Amino acid sequence: MNCAPKNVTVVAAIIWKDGRYLGVKRPEGKPMAGQYEFPGGKVEPDESVQAALMRELGEELDITPTSIAFFKEKEHAYVHLAVHLHFFHIRAYEGEIKPLEGQEMEWLTPQEGASRPFLEADREIVEQLAVLGDAVLQ
Repeated sequence: MNCAPKNVTVVAAIIWKDGRYLGVKRPEGKPMAGQYEFPGGKVEPDESVQAALMRELGEELDITPTSIAFFKEKEHAYVHLAVHLHFFHIRAYEGEIKPLEGQEMEWLTPQEGASRPFLEADREIVEQLAVLGDAVLQ
């Protein structure tokens, strides 16, 4: 029997506003509920990462990014899931952010983010942002 973790490609958006980024709390009933993450989700078969980012942000937050900058790619293995993450900085978007999936959201300074319980796969990014702040946008 094959017990290798499932491999999933995921997009994640670091959405900035006034020197803060959006942290989203995973809702009850989802795996790893109560932990923070960056908005985003799985890339569908035959979908580009940029198309997935646009789709996920529309589905989750009702926004359309207008300024997208690739930041980093990384892999992380959980017990039952291996994720290949693509992180993007979003500096501008159309629409008003709404929690369409009932998720709790919080605008965090980079230092505040470091004190929140982010998913394991996101922690390295959160730590980098705490050091760099929004200087990563310059």
